Amino acid sequence: MAIPRHETLSTTAWVVERPGPLDSFPLRRVERPITEPRAREILIEVAACGVCRTDLHLAEGDLVPHRPRCTPGHEIVGRVLQAGSAVTEFTPGDRVGAAWLAGTCGTCRYCRADHENLCPYSRYTGWDLDGGYAGHTTVDARFAYPLPEGPADEELAPLLCAGIIGYRALERTDLPPGGRLGIYGFGASAHLTAQLALSRGAVVHVLTRSEEAQRLALELGAASARGAYDSPPEPLDAAILFAPVGDLVPVALAALDRGGTLAVAGIHLTDIPGLNYDRHLFQERTLRSVTANTRADGRAYLAEAARNRPTVHVQRYAMSRADTALADLAADRVTGVAVLIAE
Repeated sequence: MAIPRHETLSTTAWVVERPGPLDSFPLRRVERPITEPRAREILIEVAACGVCRTDLHLAEGDLVPHRPRCTPGHEIVGRVLQAGSAVTEFTPGDRVGAAWLAGTCGTCRYCRADHENLCPYSRYTGWDLDGGYAGHTTVDARFAYPLPEGPADEELAPLLCAGIIGYRALERTDLPPGGRLGIYGFGASAHLTAQLALSRGAVVHVLTRSEEAQRLALELGAASARGAYDSPPEPLDAAILFAPVGDLVPVALAALDRGGTLAVAGIHLTDIPGLNYDRHLFQERTLRSVTANTRADGRAYLAEAARNRPTVHVQRYAMSRADTALADLAADRVTGVAVLIAE
């Protein structure tokens, strides 16, 4: 589809009208114009969009909005409808994915050092730019990913954030070959990251409050699944905290063996209580944060996922029920990952 000149087409989209608790209905469904893509952009017809906890933080105001009435969603799968004049990566009809990282300056010292995830001028899909809770969206082609034919839209969508950020978090742990990995929280990203670690030969222990999530972890091959504040059955070489709960940081640090590393994967975390140096940090334990991802992370993870295709546990929602999907996520009624499907 090319947008005819002098003709205005529209699409249906969700916007964050007024950030606040979900019972205050922060999301609103609107009609907005479809704009012609600029030189480096592609116009995408959205087929599916994953529902990420970051979207929930944005809707509820835990993340300060970067622009008014932004459309959330950064796990986008669709087809290219129109490509800008300078786009060489994609042509109309291509299957494409858009993820969290939407743009960087390309010239700062972080970008030049291959740390574009730390770029002070970085922009993000569904935060700085309209995302995928919509019928159509426009993204910078340089930050989009070609997607294979075959897997279902709802299977691919979660890979574009839950999968990619889990990949980066796992890399940040420096988990040794055959190492013992603890995973705290077991939602969208965690259930994909567990499978990635297992495919690499790790022993995985899951710590999460949901009994249903514990059962899923065991089905996927975890060696154990216990409550979030329980101790794993053996000391851990590494751990990843996916739950946005600061109280779990000392719990996870205490579960590490000497020289172990804890990576905190979320963009938002409640306050961390005081740490005891001897119990939580001594013996060269390491605490690391995870900040977004690079495009190299995205390409590497999608290639690995193509070789070792994960089982994606999906709860499907029509695009018109995005508010319900976020409410279910907030209330821990989602096991695996929620995905919005185009109608």
